[in-house]
Amino acid sequence: MNDDATFVGIGRPPTNRRQVGIKLLWIGIWLAFMSAPVKDLVDGNHTPWATALGVLGLVVFVGTYLVLVFRHTSKALDRRRVGTTIAFLGALAVVLSLTLGTPWLVLFVYVSVTVGATLPLRTAGWLIPAVTAVLVGIGLTGDHPREIITALVVPALLGGFAMTGVRQMIRTTIELREARATVAQLAANEERLRLARDLHDLLGHSLSLITLKSELAGRMLPDHPDQAALQVADIEQVSRQALVDVRSAVTGYRRPTLPGELAGARTALAAAGITADVPTEPPDDLPEKPEEVLAWALREAVTNVVRHSGARRCTVTLVPRQTLGGRVLELTVADDGRGGSGTKPGNGLTGITERLATVDGTMTTRPTDSASGKGFTLTLSVPLGSDLGSGE
Repeated sequence: MNDDATFVGIGRPPTNRRQVGIKLLWIGIWLAFMSAPVKDLVDGNHTPWATALGVLGLVVFVGTYLVLVFRHTSKALDRRRVGTTIAFLGALAVVLSLTLGTPWLVLFVYVSVTVGATLPLRTAGWLIPAVTAVLVGIGLTGDHPREIITALVVPALLGGFAMTGVRQMIRTTIELREARATVAQLAANEERLRLARDLHDLLGHSLSLITLKSELAGRMLPDHPDQAALQVADIEQVSRQALVDVRSAVTGYRRPTLPGELAGARTALAAAGITADVPTEPPDDLPEKPEEVLAWALREAVTNVVRHSGARRCTVTLVPRQTLGGRVLELTVADDGRGGSGTKPGNGLTGITERLATVDGTMTTRPTDSASGKGFTLTLSVPLGSDLGSGE
């Protein structure tokens, strides 16, 4: 989807220049508080040498701050290196505040934010108040207005502890993503084990029987060719039945199911950054053929949403309904994207229509928002037997 170029997931490193720029922009917004030391330098309140050293110190401070805060969402940093860098920021804030005056006390707010963004919660829990205490101590030792000191205490504490919460949220998101990948791998492993068990159950007996009868036919062939021919006929029959069983099993593996496609839809939409509203389970006791048709249709519809719609939200509903023609199962896939283009259906919709025709199903399409023409809603309906549970 088009938003991939700009969307940066929580806990994910940016993958292109545009995402880097967006992330730097969000971090850089909080540099607005640096206006006080910048104004102090621009107003010419210091000697040329002091001004030059102040500019250098501010550039080094801001650069170090951005590097730390920018990188902490991407990967875990070396704790010793982080501690050394934060100590350097703190020392620089102390030197600049003592030498250049009150406007530079705001640097301690950024030191506190850096502590919350990069250090573990237990360490940040005592270091943030310590940084704030240094801010207050330096402010009280010099000729600094008390109201400025008081105004900086709350941002230092609040900003630092707020960043600890952001850091914990990012770490949790990363862990959840890793856990989801692990679950997917375990599911794949379980499926491979199931395939191995099924193949063993299907072919183990048949192949053993074929081997035994082949050995028996070989022993009978010189003296009893008629009996050997009967054994060969049995081998042929067993082989054909084994082939039928294998084909049936493979067909069952290849046949999509609604529970599997609903889970796949949630994963695909989430990976594309689209807010998904997808039911967890379909109604019980669905006939095999209508379920297969709807599963293929759902896969195709969700693929279209991810690839072509530019949507931010997609809603999937699956509801049994009673109509004048009998019970039907209605599948709806609605998005808020740019809507359909042109009047001729694409290959995907044509394929869905052809599959629906095999079960006497119907398909309708319309804009999700009829007023603006935005969005695309696909509704599929397949007839069901009277034994289907209501599922509502």
